[in-house]
Amino acid sequence: MVLSLTSFSQSISSSPYSLYGVGSLYDADFGVIPSIGSSGIALPSDTFINNLNPAALGYLPQNHFMFDIGGKAIATTYQNNSKSESRNNFQFSHIAFAFPVTKNSGFSLALKPYSSAAFKISNLKMPIENSQDYYYLTAMGSGGLNNFDFSYGYRFGKKLSLGASAAVLFGNTSDDRSFLISNSITSIQKKTTYNGWRGTLGAQYKIDSTFTIATTFKLPAQIKASKVQTVQTIADDVVTTVESNVKSDTDDYYVPLEMGFGISKRFKNNLNMTLDYEKSLWSNSNQSELYGNFVNQDRFALGFTYRTKKNVRKYWDRIQYATGVNFDTGYLEVDGKRINNAAVSFGLSLPLENTYSALNISYSYGQKGSISNNLIKENYHKLSLNLSLDGIWFIKRKID
Repeated sequence: MVLSLTSFSQSISSSPYSLYGVGSLYDADFGVIPSIGSSGIALPSDTFINNLNPAALGYLPQNHFMFDIGGKAIATTYQNNSKSESRNNFQFSHIAFAFPVTKNSGFSLALKPYSSAAFKISNLKMPIENSQDYYYLTAMGSGGLNNFDFSYGYRFGKKLSLGASAAVLFGNTSDDRSFLISNSITSIQKKTTYNGWRGTLGAQYKIDSTFTIATTFKLPAQIKASKVQTVQTIADDVVTTVESNVKSDTDDYYVPLEMGFGISKRFKNNLNMTLDYEKSLWSNSNQSELYGNFVNQDRFALGFTYRTKKNVRKYWDRIQYATGVNFDTGYLEVDGKRINNAAVSFGLSLPLENTYSALNISYSYGQKGSISNNLIKENYHKLSLNLSLDGIWFIKRKID
């Protein structure tokens, strides 16, 4: 946990849109979920830990202790009207374990990133409001928030499962900006620390053995913030320190109400479809940025998994194939233009031994933003590796 926390404190995303708020939100999905378009609200945690819905823990199999760790490699090309630039990075994405508490309930503990702020902008020409003049912005940032959550799910009978999560959000961001106006430079170095918590409620209901519906509610939360700031001005080669490491409170960060709905349908025992829709009410958080606004977000995700199951003794017949697509309208609006995101994914689930252990490999290609309105378009290739381990504990030895 300590090693993972150290790695999470480094910036994971290098998106210029992480300039906003506490950075770009991070999709730390477990198991096979990255392969199916990050869908799966209605999937049970019967073969892997489903981090999208705490109610899924009600289906943890008895005596099975599950562990999941993952990482992502991302290659991104950034484009605007005049040039393009490429960046690559790799980071661990999550670490989690889960175990049954009773035959009808389960518990999980997970550590993952919530957001990542990593941006570098040089000499960006910006208009001065209510004026014909311009100023030039240079900015660099790093850091982000971590998510440490505790989840519990309970199954009532064979059809209904309810669950709840409590997530502790904490971390800090560093933001260094300089503003060039005429021959004067103002530089602001700011480090902001955040901490707070957020609750999630979830439910899954089995219509029959092949069809499940589910819902989640992520409650709104206020994340407390405080900052340490240094402000300097440079004019005619004279440096004047306005503030030096001054501590003060700053505007808190507000996480909105998010509602999710999902279905899971199995066809002929070897093909499974998942379909999710999520609504995030960012506009209700009443947050704004100097360069953009927070707006309500809609996200759609569709995924399919397939396993031949011709002969379970043959390794190749036990491999699971997966694909998915997702689209979200984005929660940022810059100069009246939504920063949306669309992606397609493909993956394999390679079984390990004769348990539920598997190595999940997925590839995704996506686009975020656009070139119009002087914005930046991101084209990214993402390779996700999730190792899902399953151990059977507390079984009395039958052969000595």
